[in-house]
Amino acid sequence: MTPHASAFTPRRIFLHGWGLHGGIWAECGLAGACPDLPGYGDTPSVSPYTAAILADAVAAPLSQPVQLVGWSLGGMVALALAARHPDKVSRLVLVGTNPTFVSRPDWLHGLAPEVLAGFAASLKQDYRATLLRFLSLQARGGDAAREVIARLRETVFQRGEPASEVLAAGLDLLRDVDLRAVAARVRCPTLVVHGAYDTLCPVEAAHWLAEQIPDARLALHERAAHAPFLSHPVWFAEQVGGFLDG
Repeated sequence: MTPHASAFTPRRIFLHGWGLHGGIWAECGLAGACPDLPGYGDTPSVSPYTAAILADAVAAPLSQPVQLVGWSLGGMVALALAARHPDKVSRLVLVGTNPTFVSRPDWLHGLAPEVLAGFAASLKQDYRATLLRFLSLQARGGDAAREVIARLRETVFQRGEPASEVLAAGLDLLRDVDLRAVAARVRCPTLVVHGAYDTLCPVEAAHWLAEQIPDARLALHERAAHAPFLSHPVWFAEQVGGFLDG
C-alpha cells in the first residue's frame, strides 16, 4: 500500500523513520502493511513536507479504521494522523517518538538544535554518508548496538536511495515540528514504546506523551535505544502485539 493507493485498507499499518523505508519493519515479529512514506520508494512526495500533510496523505486512502504503528518520524506522522483523523485510527502505537524533535526554551527533551543543523549542512556535501551517520545514532548506548547499526545500514538502500531533497525536507520537518498541542486530541487507545537509552528522543518525551494522550500507557525497555523493534524484537512483539490484539 502506498499513501495514494485505494480499494484495500489493511488492518494494521507501520510507518518508518527518516531516511529509511517500510522494509525496516520486516524483523519486528508483527504482520501488517509497511508503506513507504511520501518521497520514499515509489510513493510520490508531498509539499509542504510537514507532519500534517504527510498524515493527510497516509490517511487519504483509508476507508476504515486501522491500527497504526509509527516509529520516530513515522511516529510523528502517526500522532498527527490520529489527532487529525480520529475516525481512521482504532489503536495507536508510538515508537521512539518525540512530539518536538529538537530542544527549545520550553522543551528540553529533544536533540540539540546544533546537532540537527550539522546533519543538514553535511547533507548538502555527502547525503549518503550523512544518512549513514544519522542511523548510527539510533542504536547508540543500547543493547546490541553494533548489530542494530549494521542492520540499519544493510537495510537503508534496499528500496533505492531517497532523493536528497526529500531527506533535506525531512530534516526541516524534524527541526520545526511541534505536536504537543495535538496530543490531547488523540482519542484512541495508545501505547508509547520507548527505550531508556534513546539518545535521539529522550525518554522524558515518552513519559510526556503517555501522560498527555488521554488513553495512553508507556512500555519502556530499560536496555533499548531508539529502535527497540530491532534490538529487542521479542519484547517488542509481545508488548505491541498484546496491545493491538487486546
